[in-house]
Amino acid sequence: MTTSFIKSANPYRQLFLAGIVNGIGDRFSSVAVLAMLLQITGSGLAVGMTLAIRLLPFVIFAPLGGRLADRFSRKMILVATDLIRIVFALSFLLVQTKEDLWIIYLSSFMLAAGEAIYSPVRKSAILQLVNKEQLLKVNSLEQVLTGIVLIAGAISGGIVAALFGANWTFVINAASFLGAAAMISSITFPEKNPLQEEVETKKEKLFPTFKKIILMSVPVQILLFCEIVIASMNGIDNVLISVYAVNEYHLGDAGVGLFYGALGIGLTLSFLVADRLRINFLAAGLVSLVLEGTFLVLLSQTYYVAGAFLLFCGAAFMSGIGNACFDTVLMKEIPEEHHGTMFGLLASIINPLLGISMLISGIALEYITPRSLGFLGGIAYMFVAIFLIAILSVKRFRERDMY
Repeated sequence: MTTSFIKSANPYRQLFLAGIVNGIGDRFSSVAVLAMLLQITGSGLAVGMTLAIRLLPFVIFAPLGGRLADRFSRKMILVATDLIRIVFALSFLLVQTKEDLWIIYLSSFMLAAGEAIYSPVRKSAILQLVNKEQLLKVNSLEQVLTGIVLIAGAISGGIVAALFGANWTFVINAASFLGAAAMISSITFPEKNPLQEEVETKKEKLFPTFKKIILMSVPVQILLFCEIVIASMNGIDNVLISVYAVNEYHLGDAGVGLFYGALGIGLTLSFLVADRLRINFLAAGLVSLVLEGTFLVLLSQTYYVAGAFLLFCGAAFMSGIGNACFDTVLMKEIPEEHHGTMFGLLASIINPLLGISMLISGIALEYITPRSLGFLGGIAYMFVAIFLIAILSVKRFRERDMY
């Protein structure tokens, strides 16, 4: 069913395939850059600086990308962003000694800036390529895309770097940008009608527009709150994947790859359920969040590798369903002319929060055990989801009483 839909939805198919090519190349490069930093400096500080540098551009460039998406050709922005990033992807080939570290920092910043612009533009382009009735299916496929990138990119990237050297991963990343640009350039985006162009050319200020979007409906308010809170907790999961693999299960780097692979499998399989949902996407997403928290709590209590692998799959499976539902609600509730602004501002908020959450989680591990932190994180997911379900239920009871 998935394959037939992708074949029939030709414009989205190109966007989907470009996302896989682009994402895998980026994963290849990320693994190699961090390994190269450790080889040259032997310093965890250098790795931490690079990770921080990758998050900073989202604060500035994600809102910019969103605004550009609402005013200019999304196809042109996507292609140009990919082509510009080729130069910076290849610049890592010039790094040989500590004196060349500035190249890593500068190029990491520029690649992240490109991604900060690219991501909201790509997301806002989806509704231009598919019907509203297909949104849940497409957003489910976006989770499959993330899963494929996790499995193929994170795992095979380390293998390629180990067998052929880091330089090959940088070349592959540059080639992936070129390939993705070629795919997107072949997409025919629908022409805008005069009324739509008139709406989009109005120069509304960024934050008043964002405020107007937030006040549009209660589901949008619930989802924005949910997205921000989830980002504040996601750092726990990101940190614990490596800690569980290395310190709790003593599997080393292979364990990290194994657990990331489990996340990829779970996200990919989530399509099987998300695609079949027909009503009440917001409630389905919140229930998925409760179940994701349940899997994380169980994960913190298991001492078997096979059990941990399956629970990672389960948590990612529920996360994929929830993400597809939440994105679908946002795309349906928010007018298309504001999609870019909305997704750009969300990215500018969520990514820094994720970085702060990872930092706080790392500090917390100095004082509590990984399993205790994982348990608290899972409970937090469940509490937030149940709280929001209660708010949604109260709203519906009030609406029912009015009629």
